[in-house]
Amino acid sequence: MYQLTVIYNQPTDPVAFDEHYETKHVRLVKAIPGVERFSMGRCESLDGNLPAAYAIATLTFTSKDACAQALGSDAGQAAAGDVPNFASGGATMYFVDETTTGP
Repeated sequence: MYQLTVIYNQPTDPVAFDEHYETKHVRLVKAIPGVERFSMGRCESLDGNLPAAYAIATLTFTSKDACAQALGSDAGQAAAGDVPNFASGGATMYFVDETTTGP
């Protein structure tokens, strides 16, 4: 499997981030062809301090080629183009060739 992980930094307005993500961005991501699995979670800390990251999203594909094709599609470009509309704290994308699973 091949993963795209997006780490969203703390936004200036978390409420606006959440609203846009849930009402607009999720729809755009779900339209991307070839996505095998899509998940998103908001970050927490065990000690109550504000974590550096606000949320992490993961899109899973069958291969690196499938990921590249998906991101190059019109739907992939639309989703990528939407990120500046809500991720005021910025976002970092990581591409991972998953080779270990467990337990």
